Amino acid sequence: MTNVRDLYDWNLNPLQAKQLQEKLRGQVVLRPLQKKPEFVGGLDCSLDKRRGLIFATAVVFSFPELELVETATAQLPLVFPYIPGLLSFREIPVCLEAVKKVKRAVDLWLIDGQGIAHPRRLGLASHLGLFLNTPTIGCAKSRLIGTYDQPGETKGDFSWLYERQEKIGTVLRTRDNVKPLFISPGHLCSFEDAIDYTLACTTKYRLPEPTRIAHKTVTKVKAANEHE
Repeated sequence: MTNVRDLYDWNLNPLQAKQLQEKLRGQVVLRPLQKKPEFVGGLDCSLDKRRGLIFATAVVFSFPELELVETATAQLPLVFPYIPGLLSFREIPVCLEAVKKVKRAVDLWLIDGQGIAHPRRLGLASHLGLFLNTPTIGCAKSRLIGTYDQPGETKGDFSWLYERQEKIGTVLRTRDNVKPLFISPGHLCSFEDAIDYTLACTTKYRLPEPTRIAHKTVTKVKAANEHE
């Protein structure tokens, strides 16, 4: 079972949330993974705005075989408003509820969202990493901030993502001639590890298997719930 740290009270307004991000960013640690993962996890969320619910799915794969060994889902009322840069405050509570249901000890989480490639260097993957005290990688489908040169068209080609002079992530081609992903370390992970493990978890699709299957599963869970 995953131990989840209790960092703060969730009863925050947007200004307090931004101030908290500025405080927590100093706790994010970028470093090489301390051991090779045996299990890697994926996390994704889905919103049901009509009913005011948010769903999350956590999936666990063996590594490097990438065999699915566990799935857990959770749902909560949607409380925090949509504010760019503060999405983690909407999504983390339900993500943590899903993670708490996971029985295996996960060594590395791939998160559908940003790591440090965030205005206050605390995207969903970095923020979650502080709660989980586990290495995390942000695997985003689109850019939030930063500038970059287009990487080559072959799987494994990448270019660095910068905000001003600061390196904040990677624009990584995960499949030949397909739009790249925006990869950034979340917590307890290096830039190089973020690239290497994203590629190691990617098969024939654009998305790495942990986030791809988490996305497919949470979409099905939300759809099934709509008919209840």
